[in-house]
Amino acid sequence: MPPDQTEPALATPASFGARLAAFARSGLWLMAAFGFASGLPLPLSGFTLRQWMSEGGSSREVIGLTASIGLAYTLKFLWAPVFDHTPAPFGLSRLGRRRGWLLTIQPCLTAACVMLALSDPSRGPVAAVTAAALVAFLSASQDIAVDAWRIESFPEELQGAALAAYVWGYRAAMLVAGSAAIGMAGPLGWHGSLLVIAGISALGMVTTLCAGEPALRRAPQAIKGFTARLKVAVVEPFRDFLSRPSAWTVLAFIMLFKLGEAMAGTMAAPFYRAMGFDRATIALATSFPNLACSLAGAAAGGLLVAKLGTGRALVLTGFVQMASMFLYFALAWSQGDPTILFTKIMLEAFAESMADAAFMTFLSAMCARGHTATQYALLSSLAAVALRTVGGLSGFLATALGWEGFYGLTIFAALPAMLIMLYLLRRYPGTGHPELAPTPPAPDRA
Repeated sequence: MPPDQTEPALATPASFGARLAAFARSGLWLMAAFGFASGLPLPLSGFTLRQWMSEGGSSREVIGLTASIGLAYTLKFLWAPVFDHTPAPFGLSRLGRRRGWLLTIQPCLTAACVMLALSDPSRGPVAAVTAAALVAFLSASQDIAVDAWRIESFPEELQGAALAAYVWGYRAAMLVAGSAAIGMAGPLGWHGSLLVIAGISALGMVTTLCAGEPALRRAPQAIKGFTARLKVAVVEPFRDFLSRPSAWTVLAFIMLFKLGEAMAGTMAAPFYRAMGFDRATIALATSFPNLACSLAGAAAGGLLVAKLGTGRALVLTGFVQMASMFLYFALAWSQGDPTILFTKIMLEAFAESMADAAFMTFLSAMCARGHTATQYALLSSLAAVALRTVGGLSGFLATALGWEGFYGLTIFAALPAMLIMLYLLRRYPGTGHPELAPTPPAPDRA
C-alpha cells in the first residue's frame, strides 16, 4: 500500500512497523502464500519429473510427451463452473464458497504428491504418469479457486499488487519443487526428495484457514432445474465473453502468447543433460539466482503495466521474452560452459516473469465478477493449450531438427502473438483492450 504522504523520507522503526502492519492488513501476504501453494505442484508434473526421467534414460520423445500430463491446466474451464455455483462437499461449505473448495482439494493434492513420490518412472512409468496427471488435475482445480479468491478479494487498484505477490510466491515455490528438489535427490534419493515436497504442500491448507472468504458481489440466485443451472454456470460466462468486440482475436492471442516458451521449456531438461551438465550444476543454476531474477522480472512487469498500460507492456515484455530464447543458441555453441548456463537461466527467468506479470494482469481484466472462476479458468486454460499440445511434440521436433534448428523454430513460433497484440493496440489505443473489458456488475442486492 502507498505510504502516508506525511511520513518522513527516511523510515523510522515506527513507520516500518506501520508499513508492515499495513501490508498484513492488505492481505498481500496471503496472496503470496496462495501463489506458493499454486506453484509448488507444477514442477512435479513438469521440469522436475522430466529431470527424473532424463536420469532414468527415457528418450526425448517420451519426455516431450509428458507435456500432455498437464492437460488438466488446459481443460480446467470445463469444471470451473462447479466452483462458482456448487457448494463445497463434506460440510465445508460453511467456510464459504472459495475456502470450502480449497480445503476439499488441498488434502487430495498432498496425497497425490505422496503417490508420485513413491512411484518410479523407470520401472513403473504408467503409475508415475498416472500420479503426475492426478497432481496436475488437483493443482489445476486449486488454481481455479485461488484465482477466483484473488480477483474477488482485492479492489481493482490492488489487483496489480496482488498479482505481483502471487507471482513472487509462485516463483519461490517453483524453486523449492524444482532446483531444491533436484538438489535433495542427491542425499535423499528421488523418493525422499519428493516426499519432502509433498509435506510442504500441506502448508496450502494452513493458508486457506488463515484467509478470509471474499464478500459476495451478488446474492446467490435460486435456480431450479439442470438446464437452467447449466445455462447460468456454463453458457452465460462464455456468451458474455464472446459477445465482446474482437473476442476471437483476443482468444487467438492468448493461445499463442506462450507458444515459443512452451516448446523451448519442455525440452530444457534433456537439452541441459545433452550439453553435459550434471544434476548438481542444474540444481544450482535453477536455484536462488533464478529466483532473484524471477522476482525482479515480476516487479518490473508490474511496473511496466502501471506505466505503459497492459497492452503496450504485453508487447514489450513479449518481445523481450522472445529475444531471451536466443540464449539457447549461446548455450549450444558454448559446449557446456557453466557460466553461459547460469546467464541463460537467469536472463530467461527475468524475461518470463516480466511477461507473466503483464499477461496475468491482462487475463484478470477480462473477467466479469459474476463469472470470475469460469472466465479466468477459460482464459488461463487457453494460455496452456500450446504447452499441452504442440509442447508434447517438442521431443520429436528436437530429434528431427537438432537442437539449433528446434530452438530457431521456437523463436519463430513466438512472433504471431506479438503481431496480434500490435493489431489490438492499433484498434484499441491506450491499454490495448478498453472495449473488451467486461461490463460492470449489477449493484449488490440487499
